Amino acid sequence: MRYRAAMPAAMPPRHDRLDALRGAAVVWMTLFHLGFDLAHFRLIQADFYRDPFWTLQRTAIVTLFLFCAGFGQALAVARGQGWRRFGRRWAQVAGCALLVSAGSALMFPGSWISFGILHGIALMLIVGRLTAGWGPWLWPLGLVAIALPQWVAYPFFDSRATNWIGLVTHKPVTEDYVPLLPWLGVLWWGLAAGRWVQAWRPHWLAGGLPGAIAPLAVLGRWSLSYYMLHQPVLIGALLAWQALR
Repeated sequence: MRYRAAMPAAMPPRHDRLDALRGAAVVWMTLFHLGFDLAHFRLIQADFYRDPFWTLQRTAIVTLFLFCAGFGQALAVARGQGWRRFGRRWAQVAGCALLVSAGSALMFPGSWISFGILHGIALMLIVGRLTAGWGPWLWPLGLVAIALPQWVAYPFFDSRATNWIGLVTHKPVTEDYVPLLPWLGVLWWGLAAGRWVQAWRPHWLAGGLPGAIAPLAVLGRWSLSYYMLHQPVLIGALLAWQALR
């Protein structure tokens, strides 16, 4: 079974509705991290590591980001994006991931981030690119990827050198952890959804946005830059506020 193309030959470079969805994830992430920072500086009482109110929000935010990443890859492939352009964007993501590792090592030396959201996206983008032509098979493969860590876990995968795969017996001590499994399944579902929408519901991507949410699209277009800047700004603002007090 193949998806039948039903989209115009020349696709727009951006899709406001997808960008707005990514922008909504950015706003949610900002509020989440603000709460985390307030708890870190003991300004509020909250357990971001065990309280389901916070852990479920984190899962939802990561899910939304990875779904958008997969959907965006489907659109990029349909536009005929070459490996050179893909490589430039990938290098930006991978470079930012290294900066996150370095920054977290300074702030959290005992729980620094060796494989967080940007590390995961960098790896999954490559896998997604290589599997973009698998069509409807992406749906069951995504389900397998999501379910596999519930069935398979070995101590071999518990070290920092191997826990990026995701088949761990326990979650590592780290401030962010987005391994290949199960999260590749979410990106695969986003990729499959993007292909399906292009083939059967291209009008879902067309059209503008209500004025009230249009700024979300702008934010979504600059999500990587915003991601790298928002925590230093939040932490700096909280430190300045504490100093002024």
